[in-house]
Amino acid sequence: MADNPYSSPAPVTDAQQPPQSFLIPMLKLFAVLGLAVVTIGLFMPLERGREAARRTQCKNNLKQIGLALHLYHDVHHAFPPAYTVDANGRRLHSWRTLILPWMEQQALYNSLDLSKPWNDPANAEAFKTMPHQFRCPGSKLLPPCFTSYVAVVGADACFHPTEPRPISDITDGTSNTVMVIEVAQKHTVHWMSPLDADEQVVLCFSSDDQLAHTGGVQGALADGSVRYISENITPEARRALISINGKETLGEY
Repeated sequence: MADNPYSSPAPVTDAQQPPQSFLIPMLKLFAVLGLAVVTIGLFMPLERGREAARRTQCKNNLKQIGLALHLYHDVHHAFPPAYTVDANGRRLHSWRTLILPWMEQQALYNSLDLSKPWNDPANAEAFKTMPHQFRCPGSKLLPPCFTSYVAVVGADACFHPTEPRPISDITDGTSNTVMVIEVAQKHTVHWMSPLDADEQVVLCFSSDDQLAHTGGVQGALADGSVRYISENITPEARRALISINGKETLGEY
């Protein structure tokens, strides 16, 4: 006789049940993975927003630095030298120190003994008091009072090592010439240090370096504007940005 189709099914034996010792850990693993995916999905837009905010603040810092350099030029009819020297040629103070009065830092500037080196005990108070405009918010791992904003220094760059540079020397065009640029962490300096960047530093930054921003750096141009400079631009374009009178063709960057 055929089985009654409406009768209750036979109970499942232990041998027919799925192995609980395997199923429960797998379910927990799937739950954890699902939570991780959701967390990453929520975090990525937030981190992108933070990076955009850091780049905006960095850009504002460089704009203030560029404005201070132009205000210095208005008074002295030239941009400052990269650093000052004493009678023996010893480096004393950076351009960052010289523009302090035009960054609302007159009191800090007045506290300095400009006849003595930047790291002399006479300048100890200023040594540990860095204006916030010199700190990129993306440079999280720098020592206190270190900056990633450096001048491009050279005989054919915006900053001459020891001589003032009038804007009329920039015959390649102020919108085509970088004055101050961000550098990788390994090239950062104390904000008062009379050390900056030479051509090689600008030519060599890449994704292998620890940069403050993903994919490139920001630079203040001689016209006061700030541009993002991709790590992928060619050596020729980098040289064109550095040079004040090379008559190079810059192109896109």
